[in-house]
Amino acid sequence: MKKNIAIVCGGDSGEYEISIKSAAVVKKHLSPEKWNTWLVLIKASGWYATLENGEKVPVDKNDFSIQDTQGRKIKFDAVFNAIHGTPGEDGKLLAYFDMLGIPYNSSGATCCALTFHKDFCKRIVASNGVHVADSILINKRDSIDSKEIIKQLGLPVFVKPNNGGSSVGVSKVKNDNELFPAIEKAFREDTQVLIESFVEGREIGCGVVEHKGRMLVFPLTEIISKNEFFDYEAKYTDGMSDEITPAAVDEAIELEIKATAALLYHRIECRGIARFDFILTKEEEIYFLEVNIVPGMSEASIIPKQAECMGISLQKLFDMTLDNLF
Repeated sequence: MKKNIAIVCGGDSGEYEISIKSAAVVKKHLSPEKWNTWLVLIKASGWYATLENGEKVPVDKNDFSIQDTQGRKIKFDAVFNAIHGTPGEDGKLLAYFDMLGIPYNSSGATCCALTFHKDFCKRIVASNGVHVADSILINKRDSIDSKEIIKQLGLPVFVKPNNGGSSVGVSKVKNDNELFPAIEKAFREDTQVLIESFVEGREIGCGVVEHKGRMLVFPLTEIISKNEFFDYEAKYTDGMSDEITPAAVDEAIELEIKATAALLYHRIECRGIARFDFILTKEEEIYFLEVNIVPGMSEASIIPKQAECMGISLQKLFDMTLDNLF
């Protein structure tokens, strides 16, 4: 018997449009022989599901159910989480599903809350012996001493919202005059700002997925931005970055990056699909950059390309993450 799957998307962050695109690709490729699927838009202003005839119906938040055109109640057997940013990637929505006992394909609420908070996540990563860039966390009410920040971290630095994704609100600061405007830009996205020292090197992404207790580590991808760094434009505009899969790195380095990604996947208690991004320095040191618990899932996104390199189709990839739940 086919299972009813809610593909949740939207959210309340600057990643809204990317989430909508990811969800459309997921719905297109999930096996129709195995799943009945509905797109469910989640926003603070309202939760709505789209029926097959295009009609939008409200979601009953008491049990996360909807009614079809005949007034029949539809309850969901599981959720495919395609929300980038809040509330799907920071753990809030997942805690709600936990309370209702509805399984979902992504990492759990605790893992998502941890990884969404960049500073907390870096502390956990560093405690496992993985290099991280030096950084300073500032809150909105903190007094800011730009000279002290530059003295500690040097220049250039990256200024970013502590909670957020897709490089929204992120700036690369190369002189002291740029620091305060960059901090103000990041504060427009979050109440905390993380300032990180610049680590020069190649950016390498590594996807990991667990299927029926077996961990699969995908081929590496080198990300080469045509902008100053891999910002929002470079991530989502055709031709603004080169994403080379598999990355041209020595076998020993490849194994070390994959082993590091697998270690962190386990230690942070990830589930489903996650993508770990690293900086590989000229000295062949590996620095943790970030982990994406709900990575992009369009045909042009990094994880689908890595899976394709392994001979795994989008349908198989998406089905695998739901198969874990039943």
